[in-house]
Amino acid sequence: MDAAQTIRDAVARVDLLRQQAQAFPGLHAATLAVKKFQAQRFSATYADLLASHEYAAATRFFLDELYSDRDYSERDAQFARIAGALQRFFPATVIATAVSMAELHALTEELDFAMAKAWSHNPPAMLADDIDTYVNTWNLVGRAADRNRQLDVVLHVGAELDRLTRTPGLRMMLRMMRRPANAAGLGSLQRFLEAGFDTFAGMSGQGSRAKEFLSLIHVRETYWINQLFTDDSGPCVAQLQAVMNPAASNVA
Repeated sequence: MDAAQTIRDAVARVDLLRQQAQAFPGLHAATLAVKKFQAQRFSATYADLLASHEYAAATRFFLDELYSDRDYSERDAQFARIAGALQRFFPATVIATAVSMAELHALTEELDFAMAKAWSHNPPAMLADDIDTYVNTWNLVGRAADRNRQLDVVLHVGAELDRLTRTPGLRMMLRMMRRPANAAGLGSLQRFLEAGFDTFAGMSGQGSRAKEFLSLIHVRETYWINQLFTDDSGPCVAQLQAVMNPAASNVA
């Protein structure tokens, strides 16, 4: 299967899952709740990086583009529309990164959908405590191998974006695409591509900052994955409460 078709298939899988969730109000609400919780957890886990001069832009990019509860349907539609053009006009390294991002997006949506299905089946009383509900739902869904693969692809995409910043002429190509992309209704995708490139270009110009950033992501996300899959979820719940509700934790 060629790269363009792989991208289109991944976007189609995401769109189908969205349609299935939206067909049932309870499932749709649960999907939004899962995504919102995960975005809040990411913001809390990386609050120090979001406040730092060195890593704030990269952390914000990851939060907004990979861990957000935003609606990406417009960008996805644009991505699918130009999949063939990407394959024809961009270097193979760019295409490989685009394929990885599409597959990551599909895997993330599948895991979120599975979480939402389990979340929506919980008794209403459990929904009062999002942390308990989330941990219980995570373990009910399982799929540890997919969780680790998701992290691996995130890190791979980050490393590829870092490498692409050293591709001669690529930034100029992106800049030249801006006006025709906006005229063709591809502005959302264009902003995403430029933001990713500029974020990692900024760090690549400062030695090993990109590698240090990705190493931090690897250590912290591996920790959370392992914690969430422990048999005794009590410590994990306490740690989630500490990062997501620091004021309440300090009072306690």
